[in-house]
Amino acid sequence: MHDTSYEHGRLFFEVYWQAGFQVVVDLGSQDVNGSLRDHCPPEARYVGLDMEPGKGVDLVVEPGAALPFADASVDVAVSTSAFEHDVFFWETFLEMVRVIRPGGLVYINAPSNNDFHRYPLDLWRFYPDAGIGLVKWAAKHDVPVELVESFVAKPGAEGWADFVAVFRKQSDKPLPPTGRIADRTTATNIFSGSAEYLEAEQRQTFEALEIADLRDSFAQAQAQASRAAEEASSLRARVDQLSAATETAEAELREIRASTSWRVTAPVRRVSDLVRRR
Repeated sequence: MHDTSYEHGRLFFEVYWQAGFQVVVDLGSQDVNGSLRDHCPPEARYVGLDMEPGKGVDLVVEPGAALPFADASVDVAVSTSAFEHDVFFWETFLEMVRVIRPGGLVYINAPSNNDFHRYPLDLWRFYPDAGIGLVKWAAKHDVPVELVESFVAKPGAEGWADFVAVFRKQSDKPLPPTGRIADRTTATNIFSGSAEYLEAEQRQTFEALEIADLRDSFAQAQAQASRAAEEASSLRARVDQLSAATETAEAELREIRASTSWRVTAPVRRVSDLVRRR
């Protein structure tokens, strides 16, 4: 688990946890440099699922298999850094929605952009409208779910631009006003509730913006280097001019000293020097 996915998972539990929640299911729960289990309130029952045994894995589930839970038996279903490796992530999403109770939450964190990394495959990246697509897919299968919020976060030191989305299964009770994860991190392309527009819309990826900044910096450095080269060339030309003038003056002085008049007037110059010294 990379730095920002760990932090965004912490923020999810901090912002959205409700007193009545009891059961949390984590898809892709193997503890590699941290787990969302670290942030779950200790009173909750936390069940970690993954496709192979490992630290933090309570149940092994085959890819594409139904989740081993009854309908509407779970309060929260979470998954981080897993959907990009899931051949049929849209089917997995339906399973997550199936098992949560009305009013329950689904939390997804998946990369919007970064390096290719197979585990065992690397298949997908998630753009800002991905959450809307999942809501429509669920509606097509008569599984009503709403998108509470989604956004793309600024990468941290490890370079991952997280797509973060929180969904809520349809319920007669309103969602308690707890705030948003997007307000507690550096987020762009923020979708919130029933809004039809994106807040902080940004068309370019963070990597593209960084590349553009580097190109600008490189262009400025090139311009500075070009100006410095021109100044150095001008200084060299001036030095050459002064050197030539010095050589000319020295040649003229040598000619003067070698002349007859210089030798004839030598006694006069000596007397003049003596007078000045007195």
